[in-house]
Amino acid sequence: MIEIYPADGRYHADHGWLKSYFSFSFAEYFDPSNMNFGPLRVLNDDVVKPLRGFGAHPHQEMEIVSIVLSGYLQHEDSLGNKAVTTFGGVQRMSAGTGIVHSEVNPSATEDVNFLQMWFLPEKSGLTPSYEQTNFAVAKLKNQLLPVVAKNPDSEQIAHIHQDLTIYLSDLEADKEIEFIQEEGRRIFLFVIEGRLVINGETILNKRDSARITQLHKLALSTDSGSRFMLIDLP
Repeated sequence: MIEIYPADGRYHADHGWLKSYFSFSFAEYFDPSNMNFGPLRVLNDDVVKPLRGFGAHPHQEMEIVSIVLSGYLQHEDSLGNKAVTTFGGVQRMSAGTGIVHSEVNPSATEDVNFLQMWFLPEKSGLTPSYEQTNFAVAKLKNQLLPVVAKNPDSEQIAHIHQDLTIYLSDLEADKEIEFIQEEGRRIFLFVIEGRLVINGETILNKRDSARITQLHKLALSTDSGSRFMLIDLP
């Protein structure tokens, strides 16, 4: 089953310095029928103005992944970590028993747009941790490149404490790739740019998403080019 969630159906929050689109219930937006998709609890499409951001605040018992789409994002936390990420980099933070962090836009001139994702961990009481990884953007071309996984086999893949894998891809016009997973799992698709076609008939446009169950094999194609994210979930 493929459930389509159009981009313009997302909840929109505009705080001036922050414009955000929520794919799931978050903050002032509450819909008991839209709380999560498997362990995926939050997906916020955030745009933060220059020199603004989220000040120091605490988290517990959550795996938090940030993927910057444009601009720069600066992270600091109570473990002493400090890093700046742009497209080609991934932040993974395990809040575990408790961590305090801030996420701000360090640029004086450029907005930052990033995807903020929260996942339920596979177990509670984890030791808090943070890592920043970098992937080769050129390797996104016409393939699904893993950038976050439970059991990474490369330093370019961030480690997450949940049985999932996040893939990114840049699919060229008139190209097709196939994705196969174990039966009984879930697939979440999110189109970052362009237009994507699922199994030759279901169309997703920019910022549309799809929640897929009972299908373990997908053919993904595009007539005009597409950058997208695929998450393989339990």
